[in-house]
Amino acid sequence: MLKAVIVDSNAISRGLLNTVLTDGGYNVVGQTHTSAQGYALLQKHAPHIICIALQQVEDGSNVVEQIRATMPKTLIFLVSGTLDAQTVQASLGRGVHGFIVKPFKADAVLKTIRNTVIAVVRKLQAGPPAE
Repeated sequence: MLKAVIVDSNAISRGLLNTVLTDGGYNVVGQTHTSAQGYALLQKHAPHIICIALQQVEDGSNVVEQIRATMPKTLIFLVSGTLDAQTVQASLGRGVHGFIVKPFKADAVLKTIRNTVIAVVRKLQAGPPAE
């Protein structure tokens, strides 16, 4: 069972996403409302997945970069109600693996995570690109 951490300042969103992930077979090992506490939960639980709200990524804490540097195998999913092309491109460049759009639709959330996990596993199995 894959472990997940949820970081979102909105308690209702955290609760809904927790329900979706738990019902989908994921083990939500922690949830919080700040990027600093989220990073502490990551260090404590070493989850496979983190779902982090856009406002926590844009709060100036460089949390995505910290996660990439210290936990490179953790999959990062950006959660937001508004995702424009510029935000998506910038987030991908920072190391975000996928995007979860609010309001949550359980099947879409689970499909996004599943497809991303499969793509990462396939990429790892393929090995480094030939030169």
